[in-house]
Amino acid sequence: MPVDAISLEVFKNLFESVAEEMGVALQRTAYSPNIKERRDFSCAVFDPEGNMIAQAAHVPVHLGAMPASVRAALEVFPNALRPGDIVILNDPYLGGTHLPDITMVAPVYADAAPSTADGADGAGATAAGGGRPLAGFVAARGHHADVGGMTPGSLPLSTELYQEGTIIPPIKLARGGRVNQEVVQLICRNSRTPDERKGDLAAQTAAIRVGEQRMREVVGRYGPASAQEHMAALLDYSERVTRQTIRAIPDGAYHLLDYMDDDGLTQEAVPIAVTITVNGDEMAIDFTGTSAQRPGCINAPEAVTVSACLYVVRCLLREPAPANQGCLRPLSIHAPRGSLVNPLPHRGVAAGNVETSQRITDVLFGALAQALPEVVPAASQGTMNNMIIGGHDP
Repeated sequence: MPVDAISLEVFKNLFESVAEEMGVALQRTAYSPNIKERRDFSCAVFDPEGNMIAQAAHVPVHLGAMPASVRAALEVFPNALRPGDIVILNDPYLGGTHLPDITMVAPVYADAAPSTADGADGAGATAAGGGRPLAGFVAARGHHADVGGMTPGSLPLSTELYQEGTIIPPIKLARGGRVNQEVVQLICRNSRTPDERKGDLAAQTAAIRVGEQRMREVVGRYGPASAQEHMAALLDYSERVTRQTIRAIPDGAYHLLDYMDDDGLTQEAVPIAVTITVNGDEMAIDFTGTSAQRPGCINAPEAVTVSACLYVVRCLLREPAPANQGCLRPLSIHAPRGSLVNPLPHRGVAAGNVETSQRITDVLFGALAQALPEVVPAASQGTMNNMIIGGHDP
């Protein structure tokens, strides 16, 4: 199928429908109110290189963070993911956001049904897929109500990551379609609500399987070559729309300095500084001048900072564009290493994803308001208003 305006819209909706159906499966089968009612989850589709092609209308902060999870999975298992494999992770310094957000990533091979064989990993996309072409990846992320740590809810006033809960680097939850129950037991054993964790993990696994099935149907109907050609075209289309939007912003450098009240442990105000430089159809976002990483848990992993930047730019788009990584191509983001917006391992990050992300967003909007005063809205209260109540039922 040649790429044209009609086919591009068809494939955009096809890929988005895969992510949407994954989300429906996850929400309907989850055990916890966190996922089932609060809907703190996201599902997405990726191309064979790990670029995000489509995300359902779920949680915006996951928009730029989900690709980091897929990238981390591919770095640990390069060319070694077979049909039926699932990688699980939550490490904020290896593609995650904060520990309650557990992500699953799975490859999708064209016309591949999950195998029950449990052998050595393959060596290459063709070998790993048994000669079948790699169609892409699907991923599902859900915020689990408790993954251990100092306090119920796994969002404590911590000083280091180890206090926040169970750290899961990219590991295989399933091999060839067979779930490793020992991994499930390990995660559940470290949670105050093990039955809920087991149910939510099963729901995420089900969502992954739904995504695999629907992606195979899309690729089976139109062919791997056509699917990948339209994936590339969708990335290009989002890039063009983003560049058109940036081109409408007057060239110049826009700076803003604002503060978070404190870091939960000290009474010091925490500065967030940004300079946004617009040059033609490109935008550079520089957080130089932002506070160094804090002793409290408000540090935001780089993936969260990227998500905030991408969210702000997408809010400015003059026409709808697919939620994919093409929107990132015109952006260059500098988050100094060891700062509040890109901390070093293993600083606490529990509140970085829920509080600092909101302030980063407000600061970015504040800077852009200097260039687009009639477009940018007023800042919000700069918080997600989270409240966690934990205890023991006697």
